[in-house]
Amino acid sequence: MAEKEDDDVEAWLQLKPVEPLPSQCCGSGCSPCVFDLYYRDLERWETAKARNDRSLLSGKPPPESQGCAAKLSPETFLAFHISTMEKVTKDTYLVRFTLPGTSQLGLLPGQHLILRGVVDGLEIQRAYTPISPVTAEGYFDVLIKCYQTGLMSRYVESWRTGDTAFWRGPFGSFLYEPKKYGELLMLAAGTGLAPMVPILHSITDNEDDETFVTLVGCFKTFEGIYLKTFFQEQARFWNVRTFFVLSQGSASPRSDQTWCILVCTIQEVSPEQLPWSYRDKTHFGRLGQELVDELVACCRRKPFTLVCGSPAFTEDMARYLLSAGLTEDSYFLF
Repeated sequence: MAEKEDDDVEAWLQLKPVEPLPSQCCGSGCSPCVFDLYYRDLERWETAKARNDRSLLSGKPPPESQGCAAKLSPETFLAFHISTMEKVTKDTYLVRFTLPGTSQLGLLPGQHLILRGVVDGLEIQRAYTPISPVTAEGYFDVLIKCYQTGLMSRYVESWRTGDTAFWRGPFGSFLYEPKKYGELLMLAAGTGLAPMVPILHSITDNEDDETFVTLVGCFKTFEGIYLKTFFQEQARFWNVRTFFVLSQGSASPRSDQTWCILVCTIQEVSPEQLPWSYRDKTHFGRLGQELVDELVACCRRKPFTLVCGSPAFTEDMARYLLSAGLTEDSYFLF
């Protein structure tokens, strides 16, 4: 009898959920987080064990689904095949994932996904925002920057066309609503451009949405600017402005109010070295208080500001925006 009880205890322990490692949390405040799912499953397991009823565990979703046709879920990782992988800069990739037929991913502008990777037996999760239009059919695109010491970067750099990656979502507490804001001021650093792109897409694709847009993106070098063609095309719309800034250069700041994409670089560059189409849209300097004041002042209406970048960047921008006269309810930090 004692041996049977020991076997039962061991069987229940094998069914007990495994607590996630800290690396399995992407740190972006997703709901549900992997730890939310763990505590939910642990509570279900404890109830089933107390009642000695394993059928109560049947409601637990599988850890992943191999089928791409399944509906996107915040709780379950789904498999998506890589159709193309383009190296857009020395450390950044544009990756396209396939969807069945003409189906759509199901995200709204402003939402993101969680990618799961495994490196040296360690599971890691990171948040990424697809940059493809939310109306894209049969695919979605993700811009991913890789770092020399990053575990997820090692995983991404191991990808090849035809490989499978696992995503769950959607997540995100900011959802863009057409015509809700008179003007959007977007401040982004590097791949922080990602959540801005589908929002901008949704505005310029909607003839009824007359929201003004001022987009600011910060990069290290002119060569490292992402999506140059896309932003040049968007800047042709009457309600979109473009603005480029190089952080170390010989020129003095200028204040042409037709600019909308702000680019910061550590490379020494003069206006004459830039392509002609960028020269009269380029400001040399950094995105500091003075320039933020100028950007806010030149908005045609009181802007609602979206900020995305490193923690230090978002912290700085929040401080600058408050000093520029905006209130905490007039900006959102991704």
